[in-house]
This record gives sequence, C-alpha cells and structure tokens, in this order.
Amino acid sequence: MNLAIFDPSITALPIEMKFLVIQQKMIGDVLASTVICESIKHYFPNSSVHFVANENTLPVLLNNPSIDRVVVFGKDLRQSKWKFYRFLKAIQKEEFHTVIDAYGKLESNLISLFARSKYKISHFKGYTRWIYTHTVKENLNPDGKIPLAIQNRLALLGPILNRPNDFVTFPKIFLKESEIHEAKNKIDTIRDYKNQKLVMIGILGSSPLKTYPSAYMAKILDFICEKTNTKLLFNYIPNQKSDAEAIYNQCNETTKSKSVLDFYAPSLREFLAILSQCSALIGNEGGAVNMAKALDIPTFCIFSPFIIKGAWHSNIQEKHFGVHLIDYLPELFENKGKKDIKRNIDTLYETFKTSLFIEQLGNFLSKYGQ
Repeated sequence: MNLAIFDPSITALPIEMKFLVIQQKMIGDVLASTVICESIKHYFPNSSVHFVANENTLPVLLNNPSIDRVVVFGKDLRQSKWKFYRFLKAIQKEEFHTVIDAYGKLESNLISLFARSKYKISHFKGYTRWIYTHTVKENLNPDGKIPLAIQNRLALLGPILNRPNDFVTFPKIFLKESEIHEAKNKIDTIRDYKNQKLVMIGILGSSPLKTYPSAYMAKILDFICEKTNTKLLFNYIPNQKSDAEAIYNQCNETTKSKSVLDFYAPSLREFLAILSQCSALIGNEGGAVNMAKALDIPTFCIFSPFIIKGAWHSNIQEKHFGVHLIDYLPELFENKGKKDIKRNIDTLYETFKTSLFIEQLGNFLSKYGQ
C-alpha cells in the first residue's frame, strides 16, 4: 500500500472502479471505516480503494490489503488554507466511481464537493445533503449484534449495492512478521519467567470523563494479580504518567511487583506489535481497546457512563467483554440525556463499583489471563 500526499502534478489514474473513502478524526473511527474498504473489495474485487486519513492514524492502516492507497491529510492542510485548496484541486484531477464520506465534517464535505464522481455518499445531514448524490440516515438504536460504529458505516454501501450490505466484517490491523519478532524479543526482557502471560492495562481514559476512578482501578489490578500470574503493562500517554503512578501507588505490593509502568514503545507500530503479544487488554474503553480488537486480542473494557456501549461493543464477538453502569443500574439513566450524564459523571462513576462486575472479570481471566 502506498502512502501519498496528493499533489497537483499527479496524473489521474485510469481505473474504472476507483473508490475514495474519507475518514479523518481518531484511530477508533479510522479503524471502524476500514470495514467499508473490505466490503468494497468483497463486492468489487477488481476495484481500487483510496483512503483519506489524518497523519497520526496511518500506522493502523499499513499493510491493509483492502486499501490500495492512503491519501495523507497532514496538519499543514489545516494550518494553511492555500495548501488545503491545492489539495482539493488535486483531488479534483482524479476521477472516482464512488466517494464515501464516513466523516461528514467540513473538511470531508469539501473533499466530497471537489471530487469528480458518479456517486457521492454520506450520512444524512440537512445542511450538507446537497453535496451528495445519496445520503443514509444513521441508526441510533444498538441491537447488541453489530456495533453502531460498524453498522452505520456498512450501510453507506447501500446506494451502490441497491440492497442492504449483508457482508459483515470487523476492523483488522496487519503486522509484519519482522515487527512481531522484534516485539517478542522486547517483551522477553520484562517477563519474570519464560512464557509468562502479559496483560495490557488501559489504566486511564483519554479524558477524566472516560476514566474509571483510580481507587476502583487499583482494586481491579489487585484482583487480576491475585487470580493470575500475569505481568501487567500500563498503557497511558506521557502526560498521564503522574495519574498512572497514583493508581500504581494504591495497589498492594504483590501487584506492584507484577506491574510495569515504564515499558515504552517509541512508535504506534511498535506499540501495536507489543499489544499483539499480550493475552488480553483490560481497562478503560478507548483507542487501545479498538486496536486490540483489530489484532484479535481479547478485551475486557469499562465504558464511561456517558458513552453508548452499543456504539462500539458487539455481543457476538466472544472474546470481547464490555461493562457499563447501565447494565446494572438502568434506573440511574432514566430521563437523562448526555449533558445530564456528563454533569453527574463523578457521582455515576462512584456508583460503578467493582463489585458489580468482578465476577464477570474473574470469568474473563479464567479464559484469557491464566
């Protein structure tokens, strides 16, 4: 797969069935939209798929056989209107069979507007529907089978299939053997004994609104170390180190001896390779959970009270478990919108005690953590 920044000097490619999929934003969203690419290749095996993505998300797209070319949307395009305009004009030189805008924000609206294509498809929004030849209304009611994030993206293929897309797939990340080999060598240096299992811990969420209380998280880590002999790898971003250390300091001595706080991966690809060698990922729901799922690593994730569990979780994926306060105390959410939940997030998290789901976690550990 080629990584490329569109330039006005690029000559249009004479491919009859050429698709452009647009998905900027975060890693979880980008991974979710790769199912569009795999579906295109399933229905149109001789097609060429181009994928517009932000620069920081490229590592999860490398080596994906369903993507022929990644069009890099760099930071410079946001910082310079002139560069963004040249990008749009370069897009205009290409000719696509179909443009699928899974992002649906101003940047992708403009890319779709400039692109030359027979079909232009996105989710329905009254103020932008004139840009597209077809729009699809998003389903907001999860059924527990396919996460809404996947279901709504697969539905974008409906207008060119003239029927519902019944090819169900989930995101995947593709690593090279050399990357996996190097990760195995690195991990061997932190094991207490040969073949000791490792569990990645999503110790913190991307924000306080998505972070399980530190005292409760420490109890979870103590429980894992009580039930298993695994080594725990803390996953957090550099500016969260003091918060990660605060949780570590609340753990008992046994847990501390089995925990690794400073095992850094210099790049996202190296992190993915290390994650691929773990027996499971346990912790706050977020990007790392989505990456683990795409690597087929079992996950046990704790959803924030303000996140809709069904948007990102599927009951049909047996290796993946998700717990949400609404599963246990649904009455706390009656007549409450997202703003109400956010305003009361601390109280809701305090109610989300580990005792509510500790038995489920124990069952998960007996399968994947021993």
